[in-house]
Amino acid sequence: MTTLELWMYELGRLFLLPVLALILLLFAYSFYALGSFLMETWQRRRGDHACPLARWCREHGSDDSDGLELLILRRLEPLRIVSRIAPMLGLVATMIPLGPALLALGDGDLASVGEQLVVAFAAVILALITASITYWIVTVRRRWLLASLHRIERERAVTGTRVEGGTA
Repeated sequence: MTTLELWMYELGRLFLLPVLALILLLFAYSFYALGSFLMETWQRRRGDHACPLARWCREHGSDDSDGLELLILRRLEPLRIVSRIAPMLGLVATMIPLGPALLALGDGDLASVGEQLVVAFAAVILALITASITYWIVTVRRRWLLASLHRIERERAVTGTRVEGGTA
């Protein structure tokens, strides 16, 4: 290997632990978000869920559609980011151990190859589970929030007044 190739190899290996830690952190976040989502689902089914858009209208004295759309985007943004970066981090965490695994394969050290591949596949599995959970939550929650926005706009058009509360 040339000096540049060796330098790039070592630099890439430095990122393995931070990427694995970030995948674990996002994995934990996805289960926190899942718990929150399940609680919201339960509250919606019981009929005692306070609509966050209606609450925003009360607090800001406005039911401006642009402000509500920004609120929807702001509420969904963390989930959307996690659902998009988790697979990328999983790919990074898969590719980093493949370098040492290939070097070990060239040396005939099959035990080391196995160890590196276990890390690679475990990381990508956790990252894909994280992305799947958060994507599902963001999709359903977006539908709920857009239905609330539609209801607020419809009530405003019919009554000409602000929405004071309720669930959607």
